[in-house]
Amino acid sequence: MKTARKTAEILAHMGAVSKLAAVVPASRLDGQRAPEMVSSGIPQLDTLTGGLARGCLTEICGTASSGRTSVLLFALAQATQRGEVCALIDASDAFDPASAAAAGMEMSRLLWVRCGETRVVTGLRPVRAGQSPATTQSSAENGFGFSRWESQLAQMLKITDLLLQSNGFGMIALDLGDIPARSARRIPLASWFRFRRAVEHTPTVLLVLEQQPIAGSCSSLLVNVSIKPQIAGKRPSAANSQLSGKRPTHLELPHSELLNQLEITLKLMHSRLERKLERKPVQSTASFKSRAAWAG
Repeated sequence: MKTARKTAEILAHMGAVSKLAAVVPASRLDGQRAPEMVSSGIPQLDTLTGGLARGCLTEICGTASSGRTSVLLFALAQATQRGEVCALIDASDAFDPASAAAAGMEMSRLLWVRCGETRVVTGLRPVRAGQSPATTQSSAENGFGFSRWESQLAQMLKITDLLLQSNGFGMIALDLGDIPARSARRIPLASWFRFRRAVEHTPTVLLVLEQQPIAGSCSSLLVNVSIKPQIAGKRPSAANSQLSGKRPTHLELPHSELLNQLEITLKLMHSRLERKLERKPVQSTASFKSRAAWAG
């Protein structure tokens, strides 16, 4: 009886403390606050997903030449046009400023980080103290193909940590599109958890481009992209062909074709935001067209 009475007195005393009195039991907590959604610059993608979520990690995956870069350029262009400062971590040095400017990106509001290699010309790893060149042969020469990307991925992880800690960017994009999938999968899952925690409760959109999904449950949105190429050439009867109206010059082969337009298909693979959105998307696929610069 004394123990029960003492426990009741302690609980009553704790309840009288102002700081503890304001604590709400977990059973009475409201649902997690819905994140702010911003436009991706692609109306079809906005209709499909509701836009890009601030404070969340979004993955855009697809094979080579699938339209990933088009989605990236439109998203960055839209963010810079809103007056936001953005950062692009280019893991494979594949970013083309001319294409970005053509997409409407304001380059003065973009921080472009180019990740480089630290390999010598002979293909051997930098020799450490106590090692011989024979023991530093790159794994690419041994048939594994990992060491070529080790330095880029290490730089990407470190730079992403620093930028997320700065909390001053409207969008941070990680372009891993040209990184082989098996190398990208070597990024520890703990790194993605750290990125997700760092971007939470911030106005930053964390966008990752890749060949295959690699962030797992850390991503709030996963979209797959693929293309249906429209060709300008000498076979207008094809269902997806489109003539440019330009005659081939004498330097062009008679059977050559000119890529004129891409029809990019977007597929919503999963969304952890559906419960937080006011309206669940009614479709899982959408498409939009992206024209080549020479096609007008």
